[in-house]
Amino acid sequence: PPGMRRGFTRWPGPSERHITTEGDQRLMSEQTDTKQTPRAHARQNGTRQHTATRAPGVYGQQEIAQNQLEPWPNPKPERDYIIHFEIPEFTCLCPRSGFPDFATIVIDYTPDTSVVELKSLKLYINGYRNRAISHEAAANAILDDLIETLAPRWMRVVAEFNVRGNIKTVVMAEHAAPGYSGPRSEYRRPTYSGL
Repeated sequence: PPGMRRGFTRWPGPSERHITTEGDQRLMSEQTDTKQTPRAHARQNGTRQHTATRAPGVYGQQEIAQNQLEPWPNPKPERDYIIHFEIPEFTCLCPRSGFPDFATIVIDYTPDTSVVELKSLKLYINGYRNRAISHEAAANAILDDLIETLAPRWMRVVAEFNVRGNIKTVVMAEHAAPGYSGPRSEYRRPTYSGL
């Protein structure tokens, strides 16, 4: 991650953080000038507050359980542009057999006033790991939750499930705000190679 020195196993403290923008400088001054507890400051400013102690083997599950999709301000709301995500490690459980299903989730969207915060999206997707849900329901649930959180101008969620039982399933779910006539990207098969 930015600001993390090679070989370190912890995030840098505020004095070690590299400040790159005016917004970062303002945020840092707000955090250092506040007389509130860090948790109260985080609650007031809509940011996450992480506990200092993290139990090995458990804290990831706790973060997933506590996570909510988080909207962030769109830096260019006056422009129609498309954001493209490929999430190659999606997994859920077959509601009939309980066997795991694996997929790549591809999300394309044109934001309105909000974009999705990426860590919240990652944790949200990880929340499906032990959830019994069909391929069709998974793609539609992801789309519905993102629409509820972001109210995008246009969005498409594609769930490309790995072959199972000699059948490959691809589920496409799409939404457009009333009157939206901006760009809609053509669907591109996932290109993520892990490199």
